Amino acid sequence: MVFLGFGKWARADRIYALEPLGDGERANGRRTRVWVDGIADPIVASRTERTILADMGQDATQAMSPVLDEALDLAERLAAAVDQGRVDLVDLGRRARRVLDKTSRPPEPEHLF
Repeated sequence: MVFLGFGKWARADRIYALEPLGDGERANGRRTRVWVDGIADPIVASRTERTILADMGQDATQAMSPVLDEALDLAERLAAAVDQGRVDLVDLGRRARRVLDKTSRPPEPEHLF
């Protein structure tokens, strides 16, 4: 199962196409159209196509790193907020710290139980 955001999930083996939304369509967390076998209309996801591909098991060398994806998302949010004239510095600062923490600390070992 792959998390698409907005409380939506899809089976990875049923996803057959990902379409990034255009500049005018991206708002309120909307990022990608996900085409799922058996569903007539695409599902709108709040995650980028790179993140969905990574969750689907694409090779890490083919998909961009999750940290870079988060940094790009942060830059997109900042640009949109500036365009709208309302910048939430607390939210942007929190997101920036989270991205920076992932780049400055060694990854934590996975716990099996």
